Amino acid sequence: MSSLSVYNEALDHDFLLRPGNTNCGGCGMSIGLTMFGRVLEEAHEKAVMVIPACCGIVTAGAFPTTSYQTPVIASTFAAAPAFASGVAAVHRLTDNPAHVVCWAGDGGTYDIGLGTLSAAAERNENIIYICYDNEIYGNTGGQRSSATPPGARTTTTASGKREPKKDVMSILAAHRIPYAATLSVAHPEDFKRKVRHALKEKGLRFLLMLSPCPTGWKSESDYSVDLVRRAVRSGLFPLYEVFDGARYRVNAAPDGLDVAEYFKGQNRFPMDSLDLSAARETVAKESARLKTLAETWPAEATEGMA
Repeated sequence: MSSLSVYNEALDHDFLLRPGNTNCGGCGMSIGLTMFGRVLEEAHEKAVMVIPACCGIVTAGAFPTTSYQTPVIASTFAAAPAFASGVAAVHRLTDNPAHVVCWAGDGGTYDIGLGTLSAAAERNENIIYICYDNEIYGNTGGQRSSATPPGARTTTTASGKREPKKDVMSILAAHRIPYAATLSVAHPEDFKRKVRHALKEKGLRFLLMLSPCPTGWKSESDYSVDLVRRAVRSGLFPLYEVFDGARYRVNAAPDGLDVAEYFKGQNRFPMDSLDLSAARETVAKESARLKTLAETWPAEATEGMA
């Protein structure tokens, strides 16, 4: 297909992320934005986005143009859920309200924005919150965040991070919000179904998406989707849903792929000193925990499956 044909095809669609943006090749966030936008388009839904300091707000580009095909509000680093709460309050007064979507990285979710996210969750604000988790502060130099996995080298953990990754899904589920789920760009049908369910729900819905960053992960740009697939297959990034903080469904159990197959595709992990035994033990414990939760408090058979 010629470049002109691609351009003309783009004009026929209301893409959330417009072609010609300056995002890095292989950016997991860009892939997620594209997939999310396609679901909105197919569902004939519209959205207003609130984005804090992160790669997502740099994506917009320089004023007065923008790479987004929807209204976007730039918030302070810590306050995207607070901004979105105000926007949602205004939209309640309209006849045809748009979905209010927070689009934030792990720095603005796990760390700097956790307080306002918790407050919005406690109030059950009518917000869809999507965290694209690239496991670093990707927009400010690649520093460690509490989402950075153990062993990963960043600009502030040159020999590898020692602390475990924060379990933000459990934190949000503990607020008893209507819906929380993990998203995989390597599993498009599962991705679409979960986003469609989030669009139908009311209240705060939290979606967590693993988002490879080739620059920070020291990985090849054409390897991003496969990295996510390997993270799911090995159990390092489990796919599951939590309804009302009480009922669980596991969407894809680990298939036995060794964690080393995920790690070795990224130069951020020093393979000669990485504790693979500890990683395998963590996966086994987390898989057993989620399996127990899903068997003890299962989601209804048709819940979220439409």
